[in-house]
Amino acid sequence: MTVHVMLDLDEVDKKAAATLDGYLVRKDLVRTFSKQFPVPTYVVEFLLGRYCASIDQKEIEDGLEIVERQLRSRTVKAGEEELFKARAREQGEVKIIDLITARLDAGTDSYVATLPSLQLKDVRIDSELVNEHERMLTGGFYAEISLTYDAAIAQESKGRPFGVESLREIQLSKRNVLDVLAEARTRFSTEEWKEFLLRSIGVEPTGLSERAKDAYFLRMVPFVERNYNLVELGPRGTGKSHLFQQVSPYAHLISGGKATVARMFVNNATGQRGLVCQYDVVCFDEVSGVSFDQKDGVNILKGYMESGEFSRGKESIRADGSLVLVGNFDVDVEHQQRIGHLLGPLPPEMRDDTAFMDRIHAYLPGWDVPKIGKELLTSHFGLVSDFLSGCWSQLRNQSRVSKLQNRVFFGGALSGRDTNAVNKTVSGLLKLLYPSSEVEIPEEELEWCIRIGMEARRRVKEQQKRIGAAEFRNTHFSYVMGADGVEKFVSTPELQSENSIGGDPLEPGQVWTVSPGGMDENPGLYRIEVNEGPGSGVKILNKPIPPAFRESMGFAEQNLYARAGQLVGDKDPRHHEFSVQLRAFDASKSGAKVGVAALIALATALLKKSVRGGLIIVGEVNLGGSIEPVHNPVSMAEIAVEKGAVALLMPVSCRRQLYDLSDDMATKVDIQFYSDARDALIKALAE
Repeated sequence: MTVHVMLDLDEVDKKAAATLDGYLVRKDLVRTFSKQFPVPTYVVEFLLGRYCASIDQKEIEDGLEIVERQLRSRTVKAGEEELFKARAREQGEVKIIDLITARLDAGTDSYVATLPSLQLKDVRIDSELVNEHERMLTGGFYAEISLTYDAAIAQESKGRPFGVESLREIQLSKRNVLDVLAEARTRFSTEEWKEFLLRSIGVEPTGLSERAKDAYFLRMVPFVERNYNLVELGPRGTGKSHLFQQVSPYAHLISGGKATVARMFVNNATGQRGLVCQYDVVCFDEVSGVSFDQKDGVNILKGYMESGEFSRGKESIRADGSLVLVGNFDVDVEHQQRIGHLLGPLPPEMRDDTAFMDRIHAYLPGWDVPKIGKELLTSHFGLVSDFLSGCWSQLRNQSRVSKLQNRVFFGGALSGRDTNAVNKTVSGLLKLLYPSSEVEIPEEELEWCIRIGMEARRRVKEQQKRIGAAEFRNTHFSYVMGADGVEKFVSTPELQSENSIGGDPLEPGQVWTVSPGGMDENPGLYRIEVNEGPGSGVKILNKPIPPAFRESMGFAEQNLYARAGQLVGDKDPRHHEFSVQLRAFDASKSGAKVGVAALIALATALLKKSVRGGLIIVGEVNLGGSIEPVHNPVSMAEIAVEKGAVALLMPVSCRRQLYDLSDDMATKVDIQFYSDARDALIKALAE
């Protein structure tokens, strides 16, 4: 077999080779084999890890020959079943690589094994072997098997000539794998490590967007976090089930159709523990087609998702298998939101059950992951899947929730379940980034984990809200880093359409406003963004500065200094520098007559408070502090509705003119009035 010439080793490859020699494999070699032979990727990698875990070209070539020989002689392709059976008969024994499962045959009081690739369902197997490898009795596992043939037994009626002599599970895992991984991690920067992890699951990160990378990391969390419930729905062809089917022997994939309670949890007749006890992750593929054989199947599932327990008769059984539900949308996200909600593809008994949804820790936005094409598959080095999944499995015994204590404070919109869900996601992501629990986590990485965890949980919450449950009304998730940090809000991007302002509060110092326009300019939407720091004065960052906006900003600044006591209490604005940016969202660019909004932006930047979500502030203040009349309040209210505002704050002088606003428009937005700048600020902050 010809070996592809090695790619140029980049920085990540070199670091990996220096620290993880013997645990690496070239991911393009894996693909060459897995297409040729009927076994999952991790089986191929197991062999490659045994013979080719090197960066020396000569060693790789020699190893490849051995791997190819073994796969060729030990895997059974379709149509070769009889050939292998004949070999076993002639030679008395044959070695194969196959998925082995076993069951108890009550008629003969003995165990029999099934080898699907040879289509054998009644192979003799010693009860000791079965007891050593219990997983045979649930979903089975891949193994190197010595299969014997006994001609004497073949002569007997109902004789079972084939028998399993010995087997070796396909798993490399040793006890100290985690120490090896933690030690290697110290040599990589965080960005390099992320790259390396993505390559280890076969993905090339160079062309991926940040959101796609985040989604891939979220896919990995169920492997390292116990009892973690994840839903991923999105377009076809993005490799949703790949990770659970190909990369880890600790995961089990259930494809569509009936999921029996006995197989999932416990068989009451035999006492045999089910999949959630045997595997780290159980994944329901094509979840829309999944149904349970018993009426209370979904209730048992709900109970398990909540507590990690289920009962068998009187005893309660604990398990820590994570549940992953993956499925497809046939339509785009926006359309799905128009016709229903984003959990629509789930089976009917789960689809509209808010209690079921509440148990989902994270909803992964499958639409952020690109379809798998050639350019997405890596040819660089990655960890041998078996080593990686062994590390992941051990990480499940740890928690990183303590890393959040006294460093992160969650906002009031998060219930107990929300907090628990976000904690679990953050804990899982931190384990992936830092396999050692001793490491001090930098602020920005902790924040990265929190934002992913919050967004993924908020997406669940938003769907509950859509179904109409009043208890889920407040979905404005926020957090504060450190005791004196600023409150930051986390949104779910799919809720924001292009031209809508969304219902989430902005960061302190940011305000939405509508300018009334002027001589030859239409009204338009703007966002004023103010950052405050040491120094003095106001600095406008726009180049060139629109003259009308400069004038409004000058009025706002003078009013802030003159009325500081009323607006910002004991803070002295003259000892702070304000950097201001005006962002235009329509054709109009002048930013005329937005003085009140500019003043509120300056004040909130100083107070470190956010104005309410979905609020637009209108009006101009003059040097003396009076509020100027607005000449076209009706068209400004119409723009506010069009931009998706929840509330609109206007000078009280507009009240009479607004009688001309249509009833339809007036019901879509909450219009409030203010008399002066202080009144406007109080109403803008009030929650």
